[in-house]
Amino acid sequence: MILMSLFSSVGWESWDVEHRPLIPEGMPVLVDDDLRFEDGPGATRPAAVVNRWLRELPASGVPSTNSWAVYARAVKEWAEFLFEHGVELFDSRDRLKAGLSRYAEHRATGPLARRFAATTWSQHVSILSLFYRWALDEGYAEAEPFTYRSARAVFAGTGREVRVNLAVRRTPKPHVTIKYLEPEFIDLFRRGLRGLAPDGTADTGFSGREMTRNAAVGDLALATGLRLSEFTHLLPWEIPPLPSIPAAIPIPFPVPGGITKGRKFRTTWISYEALAGVHDYLQLDRSAAADGSNWRPPQRWASR
Repeated sequence: MILMSLFSSVGWESWDVEHRPLIPEGMPVLVDDDLRFEDGPGATRPAAVVNRWLRELPASGVPSTNSWAVYARAVKEWAEFLFEHGVELFDSRDRLKAGLSRYAEHRATGPLARRFAATTWSQHVSILSLFYRWALDEGYAEAEPFTYRSARAVFAGTGREVRVNLAVRRTPKPHVTIKYLEPEFIDLFRRGLRGLAPDGTADTGFSGREMTRNAAVGDLALATGLRLSEFTHLLPWEIPPLPSIPAAIPIPFPVPGGITKGRKFRTTWISYEALAGVHDYLQLDRSAAADGSNWRPPQRWASR
């Protein structure tokens, strides 16, 4: 087991040293549970090597105290896991790769308290990769557990070769991440649009209007997952036709490229009930409001 503490120079004058230590305040310090940093002259333990790497972080682009602790815990937990399986922190490449495979499985499908989300796992892999590259350059390690492939990154028209760590898990881009609402909130939201109280009875204090429209559009947004800008600019003739027979399976709902983010056409899905509600609104409320009105567009609009 490896112990971790945060360095403090308070009272250093009584430590029998001539100068104040150069260790930054709040820097994590790792030590084996027998409180020894070496096994003899020239036999430095891995924890002491990790401490040297940690002390160089502020000069290596990691100035945050909070980040130091994150880096230290990542290496500490990795080293402890390897020790449990009889693998050294600076072992051969074959044994380190085998340890990494077992560690990845442990963090993905192991006990719930030990599992990592994809982003957390990728962060740990990045930290461990930095540590092993440093250890290789400094001569402490002869191998690392990671495998890389070459890739070309392009930014602002300029390309450069980069190395991609194959141990990093792929994560969806933020704009395609799906977020689901709680069922209780959905029920409350749908009733509110219809002017109903949480228990489903008529809300006597409701002062809104166009409840049929609100309910239809609300169900449309919930069923299809359209963005606000998309269902706001959706035109009546862009609504897919209602099947003649009610269907239990979702109905394809094409989304025109003119209203989507990035101007890319895509197809989403809608339930029969939600689509029927939209068609009821289009055929009744909109026709009653539009066909029964004497309003016509100004003549000057025709020239535009």
